Amino acid sequence: MLPDRTVRFGDEVRYRIEDDVSHLDMLATACRRALDHAGISADEVDLVLGASAAGVQPIPCTAALVLEQLTLTGHAAAFDVNSTCTSFITAVDIASHLLEAGVHETILIVSGDVGSRFLDPAQVESFELFSDAAAAIVLRRSTDSRRGVIASAQRTWPAYAHDTEIRGGLSRSPAQRYADSDPSDYLFDMNGKRALLAMMRVLPEFFAAFHSDSGISHDDVALWIPHQASAALGPMLDRLGIPSDRRIDEVREFGNMVSASVPFMLARALDSRRVGPGDTVILCGTAAGLTANVLALRL
Repeated sequence: MLPDRTVRFGDEVRYRIEDDVSHLDMLATACRRALDHAGISADEVDLVLGASAAGVQPIPCTAALVLEQLTLTGHAAAFDVNSTCTSFITAVDIASHLLEAGVHETILIVSGDVGSRFLDPAQVESFELFSDAAAAIVLRRSTDSRRGVIASAQRTWPAYAHDTEIRGGLSRSPAQRYADSDPSDYLFDMNGKRALLAMMRVLPEFFAAFHSDSGISHDDVALWIPHQASAALGPMLDRLGIPSDRRIDEVREFGNMVSASVPFMLARALDSRRVGPGDTVILCGTAAGLTANVLALRL
């Protein structure tokens, strides 16, 4: 789901949450829509996985706060998974293992961020890039072994850990020190050029290893659904050899939706019937850390 309010930077559209709407409101609304679409109630969910880059508050976890909005009964567990922009992909990977092991039967994953509340207007590169959004999905155990997650990989290159960050808050800068802290530490800070060069350097080998290890060729994939990171997405996908007619690149239309980016685009592809049952899609992207994810999902 997207906020109703839009802003324009040239010919590009960005979505920004209204001042009277909270991050939690947006996440809970996305969950209710996902539950309605699945035809189940919140009390039927075994596990809620929160998969946002920046949570609602430090304690308790965002998943627990979302669950409180959905039901005060039921039997679900709730915890957060955080690999920043690729948190949804990481959560799907974890959920697939829990479902396969029979630990859970029905898992609700919710992603979404209000990046606009962390942006620095003086840092134009990021201020004009991000959109607020939320998305949720219900995953269930399948009796068809051919469907579901068929391969995945995730890796972090810590040499680039500080290229994209918010330094303030939590134990590094607790409330007692806020008055003496640098206000810029509480705003999103990105060295876009360095981050892009790092991705260009490490991703070709990472993706090549994934295809080699999984045995999945480019011809096997109906659609690549990458995190909509920036205007550099197209050139990066070209570098990885991903065909232009089988990938999603809608940064100009929607901006970088942080953790909601991949699930939002997956939902659009399903709703428009660009992909359907039996198709293999690849969810992929990069995140702060520097972290990269790639996951092959057979619908």
